[in-house]
Amino acid sequence: MTLLPIGTLGGPWPLHDSLATRRAEQAALARSEPQTLMETAGLAVAKLALALAPNAQHVQVWAGPGNNGGDGLVAARQLQQSGRKVTVAMVGDTARLPADAAQALRRAQDAGVQVQTGSTLADVDFMIDGLLGLGANRAPAGPLLDAIASINAGHVPVLAIDIPSGLHPDTGALLGSEAVRASTTLALLTLKLGCFTAAGRDHAGAVWLDTLDADSSTPSAWLTGQAFRRPRLHAAHKGSYGDVAVVGGAPGLAGAAWLAARAALAAGAGRVYCSLLDPTAPLLDQQHPELMGRSAWWQSPPPVLAATTVACGCGGGDALRQVLPPLLSHSARLVLDADALNAIAADTSLQTLLRGRATRGLHTLLTPHPLEAARLLLSTTAAVQHDRIAAALTLARQLDCTVLLKGSGSVIAAPGQLPWINSTGNAALASPGTGDVLAGWAAGLWAQASGDAPMRIAARAAWQHGRAADLWAGAGRGGGALRASVLIEELAALGPAPAVV
Repeated sequence: MTLLPIGTLGGPWPLHDSLATRRAEQAALARSEPQTLMETAGLAVAKLALALAPNAQHVQVWAGPGNNGGDGLVAARQLQQSGRKVTVAMVGDTARLPADAAQALRRAQDAGVQVQTGSTLADVDFMIDGLLGLGANRAPAGPLLDAIASINAGHVPVLAIDIPSGLHPDTGALLGSEAVRASTTLALLTLKLGCFTAAGRDHAGAVWLDTLDADSSTPSAWLTGQAFRRPRLHAAHKGSYGDVAVVGGAPGLAGAAWLAARAALAAGAGRVYCSLLDPTAPLLDQQHPELMGRSAWWQSPPPVLAATTVACGCGGGDALRQVLPPLLSHSARLVLDADALNAIAADTSLQTLLRGRATRGLHTLLTPHPLEAARLLLSTTAAVQHDRIAAALTLARQLDCTVLLKGSGSVIAAPGQLPWINSTGNAALASPGTGDVLAGWAAGLWAQASGDAPMRIAARAAWQHGRAADLWAGAGRGGGALRASVLIEELAALGPAPAVV
């Protein structure tokens, strides 16, 4: 038995959907005696509970009507035998428990565990959520919903078994109106996709894994691992690191383009041009004169467009409809963000140009937020957020490009590839301009690694973008929103990959 903390500095980690986890579970059950797998799982829960709350005196275990509740009952017995006071709140008909869970209930009662129905007790100082497991597929109602509300009102640390009750294990969406807000989740057998995207990160808390020594099947997705910056060679020069052109900045929106350009330069691009769509805006960033303003750069000859990594759309406005055709036709590496995506969503001829790029060996990375993705999919933001992974995969397939769907647990998808979910970032990134920074940063990374697949660039950029925000928040240098200009400096301060000792 090995308990592993799933953090941003490990990995990458394989993620599994419900079907893949069921296969792993059935294989493990076939190799073991009855009750063995549940006993092993419950012991893992108890061990983690003791490690998380060594001074807890009264633990309440919420046990539901399935095997998730059985895991909780085994944990309750183990905790009782360790000297803790344990109360089990049973939710559901005990006469209809699965065989292993029914056996776990009898053994818990024989060990002196107090089993009751009802809400939390006043002196409880730690809770375990064993209400609903992998098989939950509808909104909790009645006593189950009341139990979830009681857990969330308890104001004590909560350890969720496998998946917080009320959270969809594959999408991270809420099954109903509420889900358990756990401080920690112990994933059993496999890591569930839903813990890492949409509402999952808010409800799962810190995630741990115990595979229970089972062999898992092929992953359904991957959780990104650490992606430090590459060290620069002494003999290199600025031409070694590629050129980036940022095209955007319509009237009143020039700041978005300059933010993207600053980010591209901070990422390490050799030369960065900024071409504004506002003809009256100055072509100089006085705070960063190393950036080069260019008028109508998108009208450059096709070989120039092909040799440059382009980030287009940051503050672009409606003017982008005239700018996009030459970029879609000739740019070998193109990052499309914000208003570029809105323009494409509204123009079928631009969609045709975009879909044709892959067949000509041209690479594209889209960086939509959920509303922009919904426009491209002719859908709604709610539908995109309901299944973020499916939305990203559909968009990648329809437009034949790589997609970085922003949000909590950003999803990176490409045709024919397993998706990636980003492991870093926090709500401090909910700030104007941080998306422009991500687009520029990705372009800057891509300029230096022109042969890398856009999916790798997107995963690296998203991890570093979120990691910079995590370090900023962890250092207590500010509360609330992280300003985009400060984010660039935090990104620039990220160190290179550590030396191998």
